[in-house]
Amino acid sequence: MNVSDFRDYCLSKNGVTEGFPFDNKTLVFKVGNKMFALADVDNFTSINLKCDPERAIELRETYHGINPGYHMSKVHWNTVAVHEDVSLQLLVELIDHSYDLIFASLPRKVKDELSH
Repeated sequence: MNVSDFRDYCLSKNGVTEGFPFDNKTLVFKVGNKMFALADVDNFTSINLKCDPERAIELRETYHGINPGYHMSKVHWNTVAVHEDVSLQLLVELIDHSYDLIFASLPRKVKDELSH
């Protein structure tokens, strides 16, 4: 996956917005104003994704390319290397998982607004 594919995939999800809230190179994707994915657009080697804490530990133990979230909560975020032992299928699944976790945490009113 390259940065353009990553961006296109994230933006294809319902209610997603993008921006650069931290600097001019860290692209952040949000749903309901909550982050679910971020990556460096100048050096696209990894993606930070939210993850269920138990699954995060299991993934880190299984894949060399999945580590505790860089500059993020190590419990709830993983940094996923895009060119290591993580398949494209798993990477897409982890983006979906991150999005789904954030979407599920949104207030019902916001979910309803995003679903229309």
